[in-house]
This record gives sequence, structure tokens and C-alpha cells, in this order.
Amino acid sequence: MRTSRFRSNRWLVAAATVVSLTALTACGSSDGDSNSDPNAVVVGSANFTESETIANIYAEALRVNGFDVSTSFNVGSREAYIPALKDGSISVIPDYTGNLLQYLDPDSTATSSADVLAALPAALGSELAIATPASAEDKDAVVVTKETAEKWNLKTIADLAPHSAEVKFGAPAEFQERPAGLPGLKSNYGLDISAANFVPIADGGGPATVKALSSGDITAANIFTTSASIPANNFVVLEDPKNNFPAQNVVPVLRASKSSDKLKTVLDAVSAKLTTEELLALNVQVSGDTKTEPAAAAKAWVTAQGLDKPVS
Repeated sequence: MRTSRFRSNRWLVAAATVVSLTALTACGSSDGDSNSDPNAVVVGSANFTESETIANIYAEALRVNGFDVSTSFNVGSREAYIPALKDGSISVIPDYTGNLLQYLDPDSTATSSADVLAALPAALGSELAIATPASAEDKDAVVVTKETAEKWNLKTIADLAPHSAEVKFGAPAEFQERPAGLPGLKSNYGLDISAANFVPIADGGGPATVKALSSGDITAANIFTTSASIPANNFVVLEDPKNNFPAQNVVPVLRASKSSDKLKTVLDAVSAKLTTEELLALNVQVSGDTKTEPAAAAKAWVTAQGLDKPVS
């Protein structure tokens, strides 16, 4: 999907994408722009749980505000859902600013939240639009145990650099070569991980990575900021003030012809409440011990945030 993140396991392989595209093509005409009612919207999600949870939040808030909402969850990767937005099969879907920009403009070098947001309008073209991004980010991070953070007094990635020779770093294999991986950590922060101290782990910050970090087999890992494993294991996310990892603010992406002031007002109200901490808490509910269904977690969150009443 993109070259600067390492969550390859979240995206469907080509065969699954073809299936998703075929299914959307078959049903797109009935749910898309053949319905000219501006209040009729189809909320989609990508094929991972966090996206489905956020999509359920959008759907719930839009219903409260008088929209006729249907859903099309687990559409697939951007190769599936961007065409679905353009052909009207879906009207809105949650995405991440940095990933979206990289997909639409692979040559973009923007990494900060402000720079990514400034670059997006040109990349979106005439068929797509966005509402206001949330402060919530699900982005790559360098993560250590609480014990390591306290022992070395770590706050930022730069604080880890003096200990480079002692750090065993766990991440997907491609992290060794991609600009936002080891090369970026070295150039931006002086964190110099030798080949002998790099441990390739193919689960994209999942259970194998978490086990290796918590057991001490590795010292630091590439894990995503809204992973439920972070609070569950008292892990510490090191700050990235130089934006080595591109910003990944949650953003509603719209089919431009479905965009309206009313629709954006509701989505903006959601974004205003959706922080990284709130998204992490939602992920803990859905993926943690309680295993709450995304729809139920979303409904409870909308109520708790006061979004269960029409936005004025």
C-alpha cells in the first residue's frame, strides 16, 4: 500500500482485493450516486478492526443527525475502497492522512501533520474530499518497556541513541531499508542499529513482537500507537519530534459529490472528540479481554462523548 509504514498484514493481498472490487462493482449502482438524496450515505471501512470501529462511530453519529445510513464494512485495501468512493459504492470511509497522501502521491515527502494536510487537497483531485482530521493518530512508533524507559531515562527516540550498541530492535524486515525505518532513525536521531542487532519480526507489531519485547528478547520495537498491547504491557512510546514517521491522523474521506456542509459538520464533531487516547481505549475494548463488538463500542463512545444528540 505505501512505502513508509510497515503494517503489511493489515491489507488484503491482491486476490482478496479483486474479490472486494468485484463485490463492490456488483452492488455499487444500487447504493451509489443513483440515489440523489444528499442524506443517503454509505459508510465503509477497510479490512481491519480499528477502521470498522471508527466507521461505526461515523455511522452512528450520522444517523443521530438524520442521515439515512447504510454500511459496507471490510471493503479491503485502498486499491478497493478508493475506487469505491469514486464510483459511489461508498460515500465516506475513515483513513489516515499520511497513508492516504502516500497512496495518492507516492512522491510526497511530507511527514508532519501540517505538511501532510497541506499536501492532501491537490492529491485528492476532483472526485475525493476530506473532512477535518482528528488529533487521533495510529502511526508507527519506537516502543520500549517501562523498565527500559526508566533505566535509561527515555522520553524521545533521541534519548535511545547513546545506547545504540545495546539495543536489539524488532520490526518487519523491510524496516531495515525503508526511509522511515532504520535509515531515518539514524539520520534523524543518531539511533544506529547494527545488522546483528536487528531482529526481523513479520507480524507488524503484533503478538510475536509484543512477546519478544516483553520477554527482553528485543529492547525496542516498531509498534503502532493505538495498539492495545501498549497499555496492557505498560509499554512506553518514545516521542518522535522530528516526524521520522509520517503523521497518520484519522480523517474521513468522502466522495466529493456526496460532501455537504451538514455531512462535514457531523464528521468534524466526531473528529473533535477522537484523540489518540480515546482511540486506544476503543481498541482495548474491542481487541482486549472484553472483546466488545465494534458496533457496540462505537455506540457507547458516541453516547459518552455527547454525540448521541444532533449537532447544532
